[in-house]
This record gives sequence, structure tokens and C-alpha cells, in this order.
Amino acid sequence: MLANAKMATQKKVKTFFNIIRQRCVLNQYDETDPRNYFPKPDYKLIEPEHNQAEDFLKNGDFIGGHLMPWSSNNTYLVWISTDIDNTCISAIYKPKSGEKPLFDFPNQDLYKREYTAYLLSKELGWPNIPTTIIREGPHGIGSVQLYIDADPRITYFDLRPDDSLKNEFKKMSIFDVIANNADRKAGHCIQSKNNIIWSIDHGITFHNSFKLRTVMLEYFNQDIESDLLQSLKKLSYKSNPSGDFIKKLQEQISKQEINAMVERLDFLIEHKKLPFLDPNRNVPWPLI
Repeated sequence: MLANAKMATQKKVKTFFNIIRQRCVLNQYDETDPRNYFPKPDYKLIEPEHNQAEDFLKNGDFIGGHLMPWSSNNTYLVWISTDIDNTCISAIYKPKSGEKPLFDFPNQDLYKREYTAYLLSKELGWPNIPTTIIREGPHGIGSVQLYIDADPRITYFDLRPDDSLKNEFKKMSIFDVIANNADRKAGHCIQSKNNIIWSIDHGITFHNSFKLRTVMLEYFNQDIESDLLQSLKKLSYKSNPSGDFIKKLQEQISKQEINAMVERLDFLIEHKKLPFLDPNRNVPWPLI
């Protein structure tokens, strides 16, 4: 009976994604690329490597920018310069003061969760999350993340048929379980100009209650490959309460949330597979 129920659910998930895929393909080029309307800085924009990006983000000056039009909280595309050769970088700035209250998350700490997700990805080794820091900005303290230039019209629903990307999406799905990502929309998975898959928008994460919501349902209830399992075991080793990794997390999220994260990690290692999700419950809205 349980097996039949799972088969019916999996069929429902497949139908759901086929419908979404058709709609996305039909609508993909209905509108002009919104980046064409973004203001341009006076300085020359560059795309830095990680170490250079971190220096810009930490030490650079905000020289301008604009409010992003499709964000639920106040999110700014800003330009940051260190006055070297009149160059600047683009970054996404999410100030604490611009966060709208949520009934199930503490007020005005989503920016800390953005940074915590970046710390987790660095320790785990995946997925690709742009360099992220916390610092003061024009509207107060907030997260500042390197902007990845990607066509916002291209989402996970467009990328998912590519078999060469499945390993990246599997990593992202495993990461979302550990981080308890309550908002893995299709637009939160982007592909840069050099075809690298990036994971963005991690503000609604690390709750101590299970709140996972994702559009990547087809990767759940699947076995975890041995190489990915090894990465999880290494992360578990680093998750000692007295270790540097956990000490960094303690500065951003609560002890209860850290303990819940470790429990989710242990679950994945013990069961060697992703949990089964309900397509009626464990999906974000809107989907994109």
C-alpha cells in the first residue's frame, strides 16, 4: 500500500514538472531581459576571483546601486569600489532594516542566515554560493554577496533537463536538507555566463523545525552517492561543538538551530538517502 502511494506521488511530481517546464519554455523569451534596464556605474565593472571579491566586499566603498524590483524584502544591487583603476564590482546587499517580519522566524536576522548558508557551503565544499559577508552599508548592517551575472529568465525549470547538471542539483538538494531551506524556488538556482550553477537566496534557512520547501522534488527519496556521503562525514567531523566551524555558526544562529542542523546531517549519513517529501506541502510559493 505504501509503495503504491509513493508511486502515485512520484507520478504526480513528474506531471507537475512537465507542466511547469512547458510553461517556462513558452514564456522564456516573452519579455526583455530585465538586466537591460539596470542602471550602469561610472566605474568599469569587473568580475573578480574569490580572494579579490572578498577584499572588495569587506573594504570597498558603496558608490551607488538600485533596488531590485522582484524581491520580497528590500534587496539592492550595489556597486562597490576600492578606488583601484576606477573599477568596481556588483553585489547584492540585503540590509537588516529592509526585512519584513515572518511569523515563524526571528525578526530581522535573515541576513545572518544568508551568511550562515555561505559558511556551511564553504565547509561542505558545495554547492556554489557567491562570496558573502556581513557588514555595514547605506541602510545599516546586512549581508553583502557577490553578484553573479545570470539571465533571471533562466531558472531551474529550464536547466533541469540537462543531464550534465544533475550532480550539481543533487548536491543542492542535499545542502537544502542540512540547511533546512524553506525557500528553494526555481529562480534561486542560476547559471552564470561560464555555465557554473550557483545557489542564491538563503535567508529562510536553519529553522530548528523541519520546513524544507523546494522545487527539486525529483531528487528526494534518492540514494546519496558514496563521494557525496564522504563529504557529509567530513562535515560531521567538523561539527564538533568545540570546533571552529560550530563556533562561527554560534555567532549567527541559535544553539537549538545548530543542534537541529547536526541532527539533519546525521540523518542523511545514517540513512544514506534524501528524505521523502510531500509535493502538496514541501514546495515554495511562488515556484519561481
